[in-house]
Amino acid sequence: MKLIQTLYFCLLSLTFTATHAIAKPVEIEKMDRIIAVVDQSVITEQELIDRTKSILTQIEKKGGELPAKEVLQKQVLERLIVDSLQLQLAAQTGVKVDDAQLDKTIERIAEQNKLTIAEFKQVVQADGMSFTKFREDIRNEIIISRLREREVENRVTISEGEVDNYLTTQSSRVGEQDDFDISHILIRLPEDASPEDLQKVRAKTEEMLKAIEGGMSFAQASATYSDAENALDGGALGWRNASQLPPAFFESIKALQVGAISLPFRSPNGVHVLKLNDRRASTSSLVVDQTHVRHILLKQSEVVSESEAQRKIENIKERIENGTKFEEMARQYSEDGSASNGGDLGWVNPGDTVPAFEKAMNALGLGEISAPVLTPFGWHIIQVIERRKQDMSKEAARLKARQEIRARKAEEAYNDWIRELRDKAYVELRLEDKL
Repeated sequence: MKLIQTLYFCLLSLTFTATHAIAKPVEIEKMDRIIAVVDQSVITEQELIDRTKSILTQIEKKGGELPAKEVLQKQVLERLIVDSLQLQLAAQTGVKVDDAQLDKTIERIAEQNKLTIAEFKQVVQADGMSFTKFREDIRNEIIISRLREREVENRVTISEGEVDNYLTTQSSRVGEQDDFDISHILIRLPEDASPEDLQKVRAKTEEMLKAIEGGMSFAQASATYSDAENALDGGALGWRNASQLPPAFFESIKALQVGAISLPFRSPNGVHVLKLNDRRASTSSLVVDQTHVRHILLKQSEVVSESEAQRKIENIKERIENGTKFEEMARQYSEDGSASNGGDLGWVNPGDTVPAFEKAMNALGLGEISAPVLTPFGWHIIQVIERRKQDMSKEAARLKARQEIRARKAEEAYNDWIRELRDKAYVELRLEDKL
């Protein structure tokens, strides 16, 4: 049995998949050396080898085309650089995951796959990875996820005016309510690009378009030329409602036939080329899933550390599981405004709570109490009381608008943040043309 899902997908879904090793892996020559200096950290040859093997497994599983060895390794190296920068920033700003929380996360992964911890360790080791390294990789992915949430997602704000404008423009634009399955290639260009930078990007774009005209698939072109984070996934963005797309993206694809490729267009990030894989009329519904939920919140402060708050919330959970009523514990200990109501938040809609809270809430069964969940507000335990589908008419239309605006703004903000982080970093490559 081979564990092939990347750690990132393990964390998102708390599942993993088994498969056989790929038939024709790209040859990778092992060399123990530093290949990049990234601010105060380094990336080694072995790290590149390990991540490349993981990416190759994903590409093979999806039936994708393998890019040239040199192209693949440079793409993977860029991912490692960005990860390193995020982990260094997390360390500098106090974002961390202690062993207790890490153990609980791994336990949940094992439980979701109906395995004991001992069985899970065997699966990881059978895939050629030490369990110690697996734990640290999981820890790093949690840290990066928390950092992104704090630095980007939780800072996205949406005004009622933006929702009003969205609803007005959506009803007036032809095709605005359609869904598009698209793929994307980005050739990055600095905002303060010099004439030389512009010429290099122009030449690279022309070379890419000629390659596609000559028979190279869009997915292969993405893996070979794109600077986007999903380049090795063929640039696939999946299905997006028109309202979720940046205006420049929508304008470039709205008149395309399925299978066609857009003309190159520029944004602050660089030059983009899109492929329209499919298109369909949106089946937007006014029925939303609502959750009746309650919670207990403990906040960290100068007096109470994060780990101490976590220990206290774990003790509270244990007391509830031993028979104390959730409502009583909420009234006695919760530091949220809902404490006087037994922690009851009433019926909440998708998007009403911060992402970490909503993700944990959605994973719970009725009456189940979550493991401690960390959000920017502090540590929570959550209990779902009821669920229902509710036709909210105009309210649902506004909710859908808010969700789509949030998704679009969060993605744009994240891309801008990563670009800024990368541009400010000191990166010294020591490839020596040997990769």
